[in-house]
Amino acid sequence: MSLVSDFKAFALRGNLIDLAIGFTVGAAFTTVARSLVDDLLMPPLGMLLGRTDFTEFYVLLRAGEAAPAPYASLAAAREAGAVTLNYGLFLTALLTFLLVTLAMFVVVRLVNRMSKPTAEPEPDTKECPYCLEQVALAATRCPHCTSTLEPAAPVGA
Repeated sequence: MSLVSDFKAFALRGNLIDLAIGFTVGAAFTTVARSLVDDLLMPPLGMLLGRTDFTEFYVLLRAGEAAPAPYASLAAAREAGAVTLNYGLFLTALLTFLLVTLAMFVVVRLVNRMSKPTAEPEPDTKECPYCLEQVALAATRCPHCTSTLEPAAPVGA
């Protein structure tokens, strides 16, 4: 019974809902970030490197039995049953990961900058310990009850 009651408390406390919302937003963000990488960043990067698609970069380890090497594409090598080291696919995945991570870092940094708490302003009044009215910070006598007040400490002291 303890497991069921613990799960019920977990689900009703909101953790499960928070997790579901976080997962959904993360999936949506990943879609946008992948589009940023694939549609906006990779084409100029590919132009600089002379090729937009790295997926065709591979090393042939062993020719396939269905057709002899060389192969026109990675797909042709796979169809022939060749054993390949697909470093182009790895580079594409690594580059996508790095660019998505960079994009996420920039977004989180912008959100953190926008949500910085504002500093509370320095008080310009103090409370009279005798009548509990607000008086000017520099006042040495309360204008309400005429009590003598301690001088305020300098700001930053």
